[in-house]
Amino acid sequence: MLTAEPFYFLRHGETDWNHRRIIQGQTDTPLNATGEQQAVAVAPLIATLPIATICTSSLSRAKRTGEIVNRGLNKPVFTFDDLRECHLGQIQGSPSNGAWRGEWVAGGPMPGGETFVEYCARVLRGFNQALAQTGPVLIVAHGGNFWGLEHYGLIATGVRVPNCALFRLDPPRDLKTWKVTSLYAPEGEALAIGEAPTL
Repeated sequence: MLTAEPFYFLRHGETDWNHRRIIQGQTDTPLNATGEQQAVAVAPLIATLPIATICTSSLSRAKRTGEIVNRGLNKPVFTFDDLRECHLGQIQGSPSNGAWRGEWVAGGPMPGGETFVEYCARVLRGFNQALAQTGPVLIVAHGGNFWGLEHYGLIATGVRVPNCALFRLDPPRDLKTWKVTSLYAPEGEALAIGEAPTL
């Protein structure tokens, strides 16, 4: 189960691979200029939130996003490997709009990478590692992390998580699932992970 503490979640800013619609997985791609600007743009809003701790994935695109938004907060930062994006093995570096996701989620293999079930279990550990810190916590990580929450029925399916989108997540009260509130999304075109551009 996910620790029943409200928290904030920020997906990392854009990378060149995001822009080119290429599967990153755990390839350690840095933010591009747009990604840096996206993090700068959301930082003033984050500075108004009651955040006590920032926890990031150990991949550089998430760590750098966390560094930028922490300039106005100056809060303790913790980094966790379990918050990393899914390891997609041999398809990392391929176009992101292939048929891989449906087969993988249904239990198919990921040569050289994690199964979907393994990934979801790891992500849940990562969230709980973060939520063990002094809260409210801001988690800066990856769009695919939401797949783990969906897998366990913790949030509704189909939440779009474009680059540098900010959410507040509140534990269930009368409802069965966590409440996911969108607080910010960057301007302009922004595809969520696994989406294909409209032709």
